[in-house]
Amino acid sequence: MDLSINKDDLTLGEKLESLPVRPGVYQFKNADGKVIYVGKAQSLRSRVRQYFSARGGSPPASQTHKGRAGASGGQKSRAPDAKLDALVSKIADIELIVTDSEVEALILEANLIKKLKPRYNVLLKDDKSYPYIVITNEPFPRVFVTRRVIRDGSRYFGPYTDVKTMRFALKTVRDIFMIRSCNFDLTAETVARRKFKICLDYHIRKCEGPCEGLVSMEQYNSMIDKVAKILRGRTDDVVSSLQSEMEQLAAGLKFEEAAKTRDRLRALSVYSQKQKVVEMKEVDRDIIAVAAKGDDACGVVFKVRDGKVLGSHHYYVSNAEGKEENEIIESLLERYYLEHEDVPDEISLSGAIDSSDVVQEWLKGKKGAEVILDIPKAGEKSKLVWMVKRNAEFLLEELLLQKMKRGDFVPHSVQSLQRDLRLPALPRRIECFDISNTQGTDSVASMVVFVDAKARKSEYRKFKIRSVAGPDDFASMREVVERRYSRLLEENGTMPDLVMVDGGKGQLSSAVEILELLKLTGLPIIGLAKRLEEVFVPGSSEPILIPRTSSALKLLQQIRDEAHRFAITYHRALRTKRILNTELDLIKGIGKKRATELLESFGSVQGVKFATEEQIAEIVGQKLASKITEYFSKDSDGKVT
Repeated sequence: MDLSINKDDLTLGEKLESLPVRPGVYQFKNADGKVIYVGKAQSLRSRVRQYFSARGGSPPASQTHKGRAGASGGQKSRAPDAKLDALVSKIADIELIVTDSEVEALILEANLIKKLKPRYNVLLKDDKSYPYIVITNEPFPRVFVTRRVIRDGSRYFGPYTDVKTMRFALKTVRDIFMIRSCNFDLTAETVARRKFKICLDYHIRKCEGPCEGLVSMEQYNSMIDKVAKILRGRTDDVVSSLQSEMEQLAAGLKFEEAAKTRDRLRALSVYSQKQKVVEMKEVDRDIIAVAAKGDDACGVVFKVRDGKVLGSHHYYVSNAEGKEENEIIESLLERYYLEHEDVPDEISLSGAIDSSDVVQEWLKGKKGAEVILDIPKAGEKSKLVWMVKRNAEFLLEELLLQKMKRGDFVPHSVQSLQRDLRLPALPRRIECFDISNTQGTDSVASMVVFVDAKARKSEYRKFKIRSVAGPDDFASMREVVERRYSRLLEENGTMPDLVMVDGGKGQLSSAVEILELLKLTGLPIIGLAKRLEEVFVPGSSEPILIPRTSSALKLLQQIRDEAHRFAITYHRALRTKRILNTELDLIKGIGKKRATELLESFGSVQGVKFATEEQIAEIVGQKLASKITEYFSKDSDGKVT
């Protein structure tokens, strides 16, 4: 690996012109010199320049002031990805590390992200609070639980998100094998000098007494290797070894020692039976799946060894908004296998990753054998991936629920909305209006209220349009906005953080006109056009394009759809009531109850109209049936036909 040093006297544009066509890692820095993004590339030149071409061209080589990435090039419209737009606008400098291969770049990228935690990278939150089982790097290793990972050659198993499972695994290996529990510094020298004395564990047959040389270093470490295999899920290998050992002891007439080995086999059998079997084929496989919502995500890894689930690990992920599932999976996969030495034969993923060839090459070098990456679409493996994904969704919901219980929690979709619309304050309270009518008749409006991205149905309002004749949505919008906010001003009520209207520039202009008359020009307002999901703001003829994957756009769509549903429901109720009043209610002797019974029986007024007198009589009696049939038999002059 060789490093590329950026000279301080080069402008950003000049650095972009001199990028090498080689694999490596690039670091974007802001004006303060802080790393805000780390990425890897097969060709640094083509990859890095893509960021700036997305904003209308790269900075020119003559640029003299650093920190103007994307400022030149004549950007005519906002980039479709607001987060990428924000990242590129903050790039003031680039630092490169050129590597000899893509695999080196992959490892370096993952390590730098873990160390620097850049603002715009997918970040996996450390799971250091979860316990591990460690086998120490000593002549006579110890086995115990720890929450600190020290890279001193010791072997770590975990992290265990289920402490009960971890305790059971530790108890099993301690019951089966005589592992020392003391903290003595046992070396060949101290054992030879018998510096330490045996303790109670030796007398109760919990330890073989390595401190006094009662067991050789080779024998003790052979036992520790079996412990490591059990913790890795290789129980079948240990069973075969113990079975062979028991038979040899019995053949040598060492029946007492053979009986001890038999008891170990039984204990190991109990441990193995409690592990869930998910595959009849004795395969080693890791299953990785992720679930994302807003800026948060959760990745889960299920470890299957010899066809049995050995355990699961989960990571919470931040900065996930706008990231595709494959990018989150790739980050999780790289981070996980950087920290874990146990690489299986197969890895099943819930989605494809872009650098699958590079990752496979890296894992092959780490394992010393081929590693298969697959994305199962059907069959048993697909069901396992689905199960792991459900676990990820459940854990993510738990995380979001915990966040919501905090008093100061603001949903990420609300924060994203403030960012994408450049609002002066968080839009925690949003009021949305929609108009509904049928060719100008029964015109109504709805107003729905969302607080912290949740519907506040007790504050919904519905309006009959009073001053507008015919299908004039613009005038209807002016009326309802005026009625709502003039009343709030009179009552000194709580104003929303954002007003939203269902429609494009016409509806928005109508609402803005009224807000200006009411002297509420500081009230943020937007219009959401349904056709292309474009967001319009006052004073701009061009819409704001929010990425379709953004939680902000999804929130706006949810609010718009709820306002539409509420308006349509009210409109239909009024229309039904009008039809009833103009038809059945005009017949003498037919009240609300009878009219409802007739509509329920015949489906509509038309159904009643074309029913026979005998059919109607079964519902309301002969006398009323005669009046109904007589009413519907009259022609336009009032004569019976």
